[in-house]
Amino acid sequence: MKNDPAKWIKKVIEEFNTTSENSLMNLQNEPAWDTPLVGYARGNDSLWEEYKRHIGDFYLTPHEIFGLTFPSLSVKPDDITIISWVLPQTKQTKLDHRKENRFPSERWARSRKYGEEYNVKLRIHLVKTLTDKGVEACAPLLSPYWRMEISENYGLASTWSERHAAYTAGLGTFGLCDGLITPLGKAIRCGSVIARVSIDPTPRPYRDHHAYCLFYSKGICGKCIDRCPAGAITKGGHDKRKCQQYVDVETRTFINNQFGFDAYGCGLCQVGVPCESRIPVT
Repeated sequence: MKNDPAKWIKKVIEEFNTTSENSLMNLQNEPAWDTPLVGYARGNDSLWEEYKRHIGDFYLTPHEIFGLTFPSLSVKPDDITIISWVLPQTKQTKLDHRKENRFPSERWARSRKYGEEYNVKLRIHLVKTLTDKGVEACAPLLSPYWRMEISENYGLASTWSERHAAYTAGLGTFGLCDGLITPLGKAIRCGSVIARVSIDPTPRPYRDHHAYCLFYSKGICGKCIDRCPAGAITKGGHDKRKCQQYVDVETRTFINNQFGFDAYGCGLCQVGVPCESRIPVT
């Protein structure tokens, strides 16, 4: 830990990913996620304040969340590191889901429910592992200070965004559907933990937040528009409310009736597109 905390933390995340906790909870007990990507950002990165300006005053910077979690500590922004990870969908889940055009495949629905339950366990595991080493840490999405909000500029928002953390940590840029396009594609979920540890930030190989999206960067593609069963994606962007209504009502009803467990999720815009499993090329 002392010699190379970045390497040690990455190993902690990767090893936990190989445990039985990472499961779709199906008969085959298949893993929910493939090998994760891990990146790091510093608490004094100027992007955090930029997010607050653009999204709204309610958006919490890593320094603010850490300060609220550990009010007795005197910590500066450059004392903390944001650990971000990307969990890629498995090949079989993507294959199943690619065949669908209205409702999620069973594996995808399971990854949304049980895969995210694993993601919660991963956050808790990493915080505990760091704490056991004497490093103060917290997971923003599990914090009592995380909540949904309405942004004047962007509509539905929250006090912390896992995708924005991943963007800051050099792991990917945003697409037309608002999904994060990473070196392992867009069929992913993200997580993060903030820790009082010094780790060099992962270089960001981009300057524009839409750099990896062919629609924004090249004026071509737009395949995710056709993949959206709710009509929530257009050349004008992503209608969050239309998307949320479809996911919360129609997909939840379908999953409950078809697969027999309570969950929601769509993600059809994340597969069957050039950015499904990689940074797309023309």
